[in-house]
Amino acid sequence: MALGRRKRQRQSELWVPTAELPRAAGHPFYEKLNRLLAEARFDEFVEELCQPYYAERLGRPGIPPGVYFRMLLVGYFEGLDSQRGIAWRCADSNSLKTFLGYSLTEATPEHSSLTRVRQRLPESVHEQVFAFVLSLAQSKKLLKGKTVGVDATLLEANAAMKSIVRRDTGDDYKQYLRRLAEEEGINDAGDDELRKFDQRRKKRVSNKDWRSPSDPDARIMKLKDGRTHLAYKAEHAVDLDSGLLLAATIHAGDRSDGDSLVDTLIAAQVNLIWAGSSAELREVALDKGYHANAALAQCEAWGIRTYAAEKNEAYRRRWTDKPAAYKRSFCNNRRRVRGRRGKKLQKLRSEYCERSFAHVCETGGARRSWLRGLVAVGKRYLIQAAGYNLGVLMRQLFGVGTPRSLQGRSAAFGAAFLRALGGLQCAFGGFWRLLCGRLARLAILPITPPPGTAAGVITAALPPRLAAA
Repeated sequence: MALGRRKRQRQSELWVPTAELPRAAGHPFYEKLNRLLAEARFDEFVEELCQPYYAERLGRPGIPPGVYFRMLLVGYFEGLDSQRGIAWRCADSNSLKTFLGYSLTEATPEHSSLTRVRQRLPESVHEQVFAFVLSLAQSKKLLKGKTVGVDATLLEANAAMKSIVRRDTGDDYKQYLRRLAEEEGINDAGDDELRKFDQRRKKRVSNKDWRSPSDPDARIMKLKDGRTHLAYKAEHAVDLDSGLLLAATIHAGDRSDGDSLVDTLIAAQVNLIWAGSSAELREVALDKGYHANAALAQCEAWGIRTYAAEKNEAYRRRWTDKPAAYKRSFCNNRRRVRGRRGKKLQKLRSEYCERSFAHVCETGGARRSWLRGLVAVGKRYLIQAAGYNLGVLMRQLFGVGTPRSLQGRSAAFGAAFLRALGGLQCAFGGFWRLLCGRLARLAILPITPPPGTAAGVITAALPPRLAAA
């Protein structure tokens, strides 16, 4: 074979027929996902759902709703956190173009088009799309919905701490420092003096006194890594039998867990009804943050058994100034959470809730939001959660939950094949040694297994009359 040399200068053809363009095979994961959505008539469902928010005949036809929601699903499966990244990835990949239903010569939607469609469609439409994915799991007999685990995490908001202003006066942080320095007798202080003055004083940035002008819904919170940042709170209600997300709600970062629990449980039950399931919430596993008297009493009033871990308190609770329902729900929860069932549900809650956060927020790209406002962040996060449920469904049906998991399948298969070969070698090696030992005890021929193939070992070990036969 001769050496091929790359042409330094190439004269491109003016016209190239579309049929002659090379077409790579589509991604097997997205092909199966498209087949699953087509089987459930997803495009017909979302087009009928979004029809009231578009004009009947006037205007240029917009992006099909099926394309819009598929592009948001691509953001989850590819781990893209921004709409610009989603638009660029869809325009660059031929397999994603096929997934969206575009040909090679057609241009995919830009990021600004995604913004226009998101602003046009209300949050209720995104909620019904999330419930539609749950109905797919219900049709495949995967959705249970009686025992759930609830947990919350923080999402970074699209706002900087440097931009916060006072709620009362509207001063930014530098103007606020300068006013405090003047009250202490430091006039005309420079930036270095203000910085040293700020380091000496005891400072506390409270959400009651400060707000972000660019994102008023974001709250000042301390993240798990120790940083102080403007953030939202995302709360998951996970089915502990199937691992599916029954609800994914977005709240203000400073809203207490006991307060937001009620809204999340209501959303989970509504999604079960929309999915066509007759199941009712019966048990809920919670961590220490949800151990509040009002939340426990509300769940007991609804007939939901709580398994909330108790806080380490240095004093005994006083019930004389509280309703009797508070004490009854508190004692019932303590009895349940210390039992065998409570310990099992706490383990399942830790496993499934943390797994959902890892998939949606870390590998799914939702930890850092590039949108502003509770409504906008909630719309995008609902479709992220729907993508997580589709991944769980795909893993149950086809064995693969994300497109990137196919990259390790060949390596895993090769490793399993080598392990199987090693096991066969050990098993058959012992068999050959046992057979040669038996022949040696018959005193037909002194046997010393020669090196070589297995056939050579057997042929050398057999007597001449048996070998000829």
